[in-house]
Amino acid sequence: MKPIPFPEHTSVWAKDQPPYLQLPAYSNERETISLWALTWRERLRVLWTGRLWLRQCNFGQPLQPQKLSVTSPFEPESAYSPQPDTFGAPGPSR
Repeated sequence: MKPIPFPEHTSVWAKDQPPYLQLPAYSNERETISLWALTWRERLRVLWTGRLWLRQCNFGQPLQPQKLSVTSPFEPESAYSPQPDTFGAPGPSR
């Protein structure tokens, strides 16, 4: 998996900081958005298991809200969305 540039990105984090990967991202005062490309092997693994791990380094500080998505946050959402629009909102009861 690797971060890739996209038309809306506004900056590149770690641009001159080897050995870190450069992270093209859209950033504003509220959020930072990045786009990642999966290899074929990773795609097959996600298809097979339906699972994706997220690892964050928070260095002992409170965890920040995160949201993984398979759709662009720059495109309008469809009229029906089975997931809540806000972070931390309760999902549908089962």
